[in-house]
Amino acid sequence: MKYNFYAYMDRMKYIRRWQLMRSVREENIMEHSQSVALLTHALAVIRNKVFGGHADVGKAVLYAVYHETAEVMTGDLPTPIKYFNRGILGEYKELERQAGEKMISMLPDELREEISPYVLSDGESEEYKLVKAADKLSAYIKCLEELRSGNSEFAHAKKSIEAELKGRGMPEIDYFMEHFIDGYSLTLDELGSFGD
Repeated sequence: MKYNFYAYMDRMKYIRRWQLMRSVREENIMEHSQSVALLTHALAVIRNKVFGGHADVGKAVLYAVYHETAEVMTGDLPTPIKYFNRGILGEYKELERQAGEKMISMLPDELREEISPYVLSDGESEEYKLVKAADKLSAYIKCLEELRSGNSEFAHAKKSIEAELKGRGMPEIDYFMEHFIDGYSLTLDELGSFGD
């Protein structure tokens, strides 16, 4: 029997993010997922090594890798629409759940048990909360990139996302913002070369 799960996942590169915003550089959910996985790894390691936490780093990164799986079928619903009211949000969450289940059905039985927890997460675990924080952090970094390119379209989004990140009360986010975020506003020359 043939299975289409991974072929569908490969189509993430065709799903555009920030659809209602004028972007200097388009972003798709495949590259976004890689960004979120990298940031999730950073936040989980910071939580454990700097703040004495006990997050399962591998589990957190796998949640990040698969966190946009449903959007292969649903597309990326713009945030203002998704959060317009509770009814829309509830219906969209149900649609995402159904899309996730459909995606899992495209795997052989022997793989489903290993992958389905990451696609169909309940969102309550410590590790998944790190993914949601990394997701916001990735959006914040996108805003910085667009603003650095002279696109003021992202100014309001930057402010609201920054406030949301600060409001989470997560020390690993504060640590990342203090030690790493400034680098995202630098040019390649300002970052320094390998020889420096």
